[in-house]
Amino acid sequence: MIKTIPLEYEAYYHIYNRGNNSEIIFREEDNYLYFLKLLKKYISPVADIFVYCLLNNHFHLLIKIRGEEHCGGSVEKSFSNLFNAYAKAFNKRYDRTGKLFEERFKRRKIEDEEYLTELIYYIHSNPQKHKVLPDFRDYPYSSFNSILSDRATSLKREEVIKWFDGLSGFKEYHQKKYEDLKRV
Repeated sequence: MIKTIPLEYEAYYHIYNRGNNSEIIFREEDNYLYFLKLLKKYISPVADIFVYCLLNNHFHLLIKIRGEEHCGGSVEKSFSNLFNAYAKAFNKRYDRTGKLFEERFKRRKIEDEEYLTELIYYIHSNPQKHKVLPDFRDYPYSSFNSILSDRATSLKREEVIKWFDGLSGFKEYHQKKYEDLKRV
C-alpha cells in the first residue's frame, strides 16, 4: 500500500483521483457543475484553487493549502466532505450504492516552479491526451478558458498568468505544447 503524504500548510499540490475501478464519476453537465460548486464550498476556505480539469472518470486540481490560521480545522476533512457530498448526491441521482472514488485521493507536493508551469499545461491538456476531443482548448470542464476570460472566478487567475509572464505567455506556452502534442 502506498503511503499517503500529509497535506502541509502553505504548500502547492497536484490533487487527483478517479472513479472506483475507473468508473464514470461525471455522467452529464450537471455533475461537473455540481462538483465545481462543492469544490468551491469545501476547498476554497482551506486552499487556493489555481487550475482544474474534470474528465468523465477522473479529475485533476492544482491547489495551494492556506496557512494554518485560515484553515480552521483539518484540510483532509474538507476534502473528505467534498468527496462524500458529491458521492452521496451522485449515488442518489443514479440509484447506485457503494463507493464512487478510489481509496484516498492522490496528491503530489509541488516544490519546483518549472514543474508547476508544466503541470498547469498537463492538467489543461488532459482531455486531448485521453482523446476526449482533438483540441483541449475546446473542453468545457477545465479552467483553461476561465484563465483566458475576464469574467469573475474563484480561481487564482492572476497568479497563474504571472507564472507565464502574462496572458500572452500563457497562450503561447499552451499553443506550443498543443502543437507538440499534435505531432505525437
